[in-house]
Amino acid sequence: MPTTRRTRAIAAPAGDIWKLIGDPHHLPRWWPRVARVESVAPDAFTKVLTSRRGRLVRADFRVVAYDEQELVLRWSQQVQDTPFARLLSAAETELRLEPTSAGTNVTIELRQSLHGLFPNLGATRVRRAARATLEEALDGLEKIVG
Repeated sequence: MPTTRRTRAIAAPAGDIWKLIGDPHHLPRWWPRVARVESVAPDAFTKVLTSRRGRLVRADFRVVAYDEQELVLRWSQQVQDTPFARLLSAAETELRLEPTSAGTNVTIELRQSLHGLFPNLGATRVRRAARATLEEALDGLEKIVG
C-alpha cells in the first residue's frame, strides 16, 4: 500500500489549525483542486474536485476518526462503484497535529491501496502525485493560519 507522509512546522496554535481542518466546509480554502464541499454530515462529506482538464468530479468521504483531544482526523474515500475504483481499492487520509513551543507540527498522511496492474506499475507515480498534493495542502494551511 503506497503511503505518503509530509510534515511541516506551522507558526500557529494547534487550536486554530484544528478549527480549519476539522470543518470540511474549509477544504476548498486549503486542499488542492477542491471546488466545493457538499453533503456535510458529522461522519461524511463530498468533495467536488476539479480535474486537470477542468471537469468536476465528486468524491465521497467518511470520517473514521475525529479526536479533538489527540488532534487526529482521518477520513476514508469511498471508491467502490466510482471512477476512482479503476485505480484505487482504498484511500485514507490522516491529519495529525502536534503542538510545539513555536507553533504546530502538521502531518498529513495519505494511504492508498492500488487496484489492477497499478500496484506493481503505478506505485511510484501515485506516491509522486500524493507528495505534490500533500505539499500543496500544507502550503494552503500555512497561507491561511501561518
